Amino acid sequence: MPTVVVATGNPGKLKEMQAYLGDLNWDLQLKPDELDIDETGTTFLENARLKASEVAKALGQWAIADDSGLEVDALDGAPGLYSARYADSDPARIERVLRELEGQSNREAQFVCAIALARPDGTIALETLGICRGEILTSPKGSGGFGYDPIFYVPELGRSFAELSPPEKEAHSHRGVAFRQLMPELKTLDLGR
Repeated sequence: MPTVVVATGNPGKLKEMQAYLGDLNWDLQLKPDELDIDETGTTFLENARLKASEVAKALGQWAIADDSGLEVDALDGAPGLYSARYADSDPARIERVLRELEGQSNREAQFVCAIALARPDGTIALETLGICRGEILTSPKGSGGFGYDPIFYVPELGRSFAELSPPEKEAHSHRGVAFRQLMPELKTLDLGR
């Protein structure tokens, strides 16, 4: 069973990746805490590439990374790369986005997820970008999910991400889209080389 390092220190993200990649029979492991990677990219894809490549080179193992966030059209793509750092907590981040959108009629937004897989030498083997379009609600709805999920509304589903069951969210989310795009190639990839 090949080992692939998930370029994160977050056990929740490891568990999420295990759910998406369960069919591959990979041994997914968290990167060591002491291995810090500065996210200096200017796009989600650049950050995913950087994290995967640096972790792979440092450990001499295959590594997979994702970078994701919320882009709000009326805020010129903010919070974007700063989605996780837009405020000190999920409720504060949601409050800031809602406050910045007060009086705005355009509430269109998208969740973006970039994924990169790096070989042990740090070269990128595969990458993809998954996008889910939606709208920002005027107040949070639902109790599931995390982050901006309570204010991200998907019109074709008629619900916010926080109102979806985990399988529904997996089927429609930016991360689900990205992993579905990668899976055909991942299934044929030989990690022994």
